[in-house]
Amino acid sequence: MRFLYYDRVLNIEKGKEITGVKTFSLSEEFFRGHFSKRAVIPGVIFVEAMAQLLGWLIIYSNDFNLSAIMTLVEGAKLPVNVRPGISVVIRGTIVSGSKNDTMGHAQVFHEGNEIARIDRILFSHFHKTDKNELIKRFCYYSGFNTDEIKKMSVI
Repeated sequence: MRFLYYDRVLNIEKGKEITGVKTFSLSEEFFRGHFSKRAVIPGVIFVEAMAQLLGWLIIYSNDFNLSAIMTLVEGAKLPVNVRPGISVVIRGTIVSGSKNDTMGHAQVFHEGNEIARIDRILFSHFHKTDKNELIKRFCYYSGFNTDEIKKMSVI
């Protein structure tokens, strides 16, 4: 099983911003065995969704030459009682970066209203990676193909 908490990347701007979407259905694996009488989306799922997209933005912005691992979350605002069936837009923005880490912030919107955010999220960089494997995974998970990535002048 994969734990992917976005459905597709809608927009990605190297070094700046990524936008993705996620529709939460009742068939999500994390509902199984939990919340059996009244399903709600756990707040940590929103943290993971924001982190996954922002992590891919960092990897993409560095031409797939590194991996990014979330190391710090501060100022998280998470929703309560959000039920399955909603579609959200997730936006991550890079604030600053160095050779060793990148800081960003992220938000989740439902029907144009912010329902979750992380004010500060820090990712450490790991430089020993398989560039081709990262490109392949990004394309598969995000709804792109390698031709689209080439058009974006990344590889």
